[in-house]
Amino acid sequence: MKETKGFSINGYVATVIFIAIALVCLSQFNPVNGDGILFVVIAALSLACLAGLFMVQPNQGRVLTLFGSYVGTVKENGLRWTIPFFIRRNISLRLRNFESNKIKVNDAHGNPIEIATVVVWSVKDTAEAVFEVDDYESFVNIQSEAALRNMSSAYPYDQHDGDEIALRSHPIQVSEALKTEIQDRLAKAGVKVHEARISHLAYASEIASAMLQRQQASAIIAARQKIVDGAVGMVELALSRLSEREIVELDEERKAAMVSNLLVVLCAEQNTQPVVNAGSLY
Repeated sequence: MKETKGFSINGYVATVIFIAIALVCLSQFNPVNGDGILFVVIAALSLACLAGLFMVQPNQGRVLTLFGSYVGTVKENGLRWTIPFFIRRNISLRLRNFESNKIKVNDAHGNPIEIATVVVWSVKDTAEAVFEVDDYESFVNIQSEAALRNMSSAYPYDQHDGDEIALRSHPIQVSEALKTEIQDRLAKAGVKVHEARISHLAYASEIASAMLQRQQASAIIAARQKIVDGAVGMVELALSRLSEREIVELDEERKAAMVSNLLVVLCAEQNTQPVVNAGSLY
């Protein structure tokens, strides 16, 4: 079922027309001889037609039904008039926020994590929202959490490989994947997802301490690797400059000793204490 435009006209024009008809008909009634009963009936019917007036607020719509059949949706703002027999149901087209509860799932590596999401959505097709599902708001809530569970189990919490997409390190890619997952589930309910992003992400409490130590160890290893790479480059540069400028000639044994001393100085976590050699180098 797809949305169609419902029948309605300007409510102010309709009010003026029906009141004018009623006044003209009542003016033709003569209570003395009872003539003009038909005019009274027409006037009463004209006033009864005013029951077809209704108001449409900005970014809202009215779904019209007649004896259980869908006859269209009115989205024009202001005072409108339609056939009084039409049942009019108000539905909001404005943006809405849905924030899920913190749910516990397993990531792609089987680690238990806690995750939550914020979804910005609105009704795009009023007919599908009203007639395809029982309660489209509840449908959005349940399907968003189901999509979050499915998406979070497809990615690891942390990035272990160089090109691996992870929940913590790739928020933009993960948000796009989550938005697509939710939209696929809500399309049948006439709902459009404008944005979906993770609002909470953490390891589950039972493994949070161990994972924190793992993250700290990984950070330390990465930092030490950069320090060692830099130190090796500096030692290589120092030996090359000494050789180019012919400041001192070192044999292989002395070069090895110099490299060892420089690496100790550059890679040590604490300040080193120099030892001054007052004698010969050899």
